[in-house]
Amino acid sequence: MIFKNGDSFDRKFLVTETVYNGFIATFKDTNPLHTDEAFAIAHGFEGRVMHGNILNGFLSYFIGECLPDKNVIILSQEIQFKKPVYLHDELLFNAQITNVSEAVKAVEFKFTFKNPAGKVVSKGQIQIGLLA
Repeated sequence: MIFKNGDSFDRKFLVTETVYNGFIATFKDTNPLHTDEAFAIAHGFEGRVMHGNILNGFLSYFIGECLPDKNVIILSQEIQFKKPVYLHDELLFNAQITNVSEAVKAVEFKFTFKNPAGKVVSKGQIQIGLLA
């Protein structure tokens, strides 16, 4: 099997205007926390808070495009949002394999996203299946 317990993967993701605007255009989520700078600041944030599900898009990209094997499918994922993410943040993503099951052809990862200050903004787990 190509995957081994303890294998680690690192990637940087940038929250660009294109990513932000594309999310809004696709999903129509215009909640003022995400779109109104003054609203977000009035509620204690540094600026507009990016949609948490943008990080799910980065996870999908990682699984579908960055792994050494393309014969994979996401079976489940769990994500916790710990701190806000802002426009133009460069996020450091790390995923580490915590379990490989050859019997059921599944691989489990724990992952984190860290902001430019090195603080964890999101963490979770993802399980993928290996296609025959």
